[in-house]
Amino acid sequence: MQNNQENRLQQIFSMRSRLQRYLEVEAALALAQAELDLIPQEAANKIAEAAKVELMDIERLEADQARTGHFMMPIVSELSRVVGEPEGGFVHWGATSQNIEQNGDVLGYRAAVDILKEQMCDVLEALAQLGERSADTVMAGRTHWQQAVPITLGFKVANWSDVMMRHLERLEQLKPRLLTAMMGGAVGNFASLGSIGPAVQEGVARRLHLTPMSVPGRNIVDQFAEFLLLLGMIAASLTSMAEEVARLMATEFGEIAESLPEGDVGSSTMPQKRNAKKCMEIVTKSARIRANVPVALEAMIHSHEVDGARFAIMQSAIEQSTLLTGDLLQAMHSVLSGLEIYPEHMLRNLKLSGGLINAEAVMMTLADTLGRQIAHEIVHEAAHQVATSGFTITFYDVLSKDPHVSAHLIPEEITRLLDPASHTGLSSDIARETSARAYAASRLHRTI
Repeated sequence: MQNNQENRLQQIFSMRSRLQRYLEVEAALALAQAELDLIPQEAANKIAEAAKVELMDIERLEADQARTGHFMMPIVSELSRVVGEPEGGFVHWGATSQNIEQNGDVLGYRAAVDILKEQMCDVLEALAQLGERSADTVMAGRTHWQQAVPITLGFKVANWSDVMMRHLERLEQLKPRLLTAMMGGAVGNFASLGSIGPAVQEGVARRLHLTPMSVPGRNIVDQFAEFLLLLGMIAASLTSMAEEVARLMATEFGEIAESLPEGDVGSSTMPQKRNAKKCMEIVTKSARIRANVPVALEAMIHSHEVDGARFAIMQSAIEQSTLLTGDLLQAMHSVLSGLEIYPEHMLRNLKLSGGLINAEAVMMTLADTLGRQIAHEIVHEAAHQVATSGFTITFYDVLSKDPHVSAHLIPEEITRLLDPASHTGLSSDIARETSARAYAASRLHRTI
């Protein structure tokens, strides 16, 4: 499914598909104008019938584009030729190039958003499955690159799932602003169509299943910038996930790993290498998407009523980022659905600090009788002794010999408090509850 979706994204941005969308906009324009008696109905019907890419002479069209240095006018001329005279003279009536190109691009963005949503739902379901599978798998929680308190892998996954659910919501919430029809003519004020112009725009929007722009200005592109910024956010979140998988896959951690195909080679010189290839792909491609975020903001800055250079910048950045986002989602789905988990390595790493990872549990228990500040001082001093010994003594040894501790905690209670599984809080519950929400969110977004 993922490979098929990637191919569908590429097809959306192919020149042939783009041309077909522009022809569909020309057809919608003609039919809307005929409905309002601006052009003959027969002309509109012939334009709609001729608006098929397979009827165009692509070689002639491309030659005319090269000769004229103009992208849209040769398309208009070729459609007019196929329609024939006199009806061909009504093609592109009262429109400007960006009216056709932008509306056609928006149709492509709509199809692309639907595919990205499908891919995001696939990723979300993979996260939900992983969260369920690892809800009780205890591992070290880490803050500022140091072990902090125990968590479960499922809790870590729940963090990822929660973010992805919001990205799905953002993508759906963006659609009313992104999927708009702009048919205001040369500068957006309906100068060529006059008072009937808004009705023409409404008719075009209705036929294309878009929302007419309130102000059809050609320099209004914030909706496209928002799309690019959202793709940048999605890319950043996927990178955070990929880098975490890659870090925990490192030899020194060995807690999880990408599933690698039979015969995979990690290095030409180091035969033992098992590299996080999919994660590296995500990190690499994500950087290119995030680099388009400032490009989107730059492309919002138009001179006067339109700036063709900025429009082209935005158009190119959206195409590149959309295709790359599809690649990222495909790669992440592969990583998550095949992720290998090594609980024994997680347990080994939990023991590295000699029990210090459960210092908070000891402190909070002592705080019930000693108060938090005194308990913090006692446990901090004990932890310092363990660390400065080079971990040659354990946290249990120091605590059990400290009279301030032994006066309140018996050895069995200290042992219980130092069990990582006893101090994971609500990690397991959060993991399962979030997986349930993720499944529900995926089902919902596959239907809207």
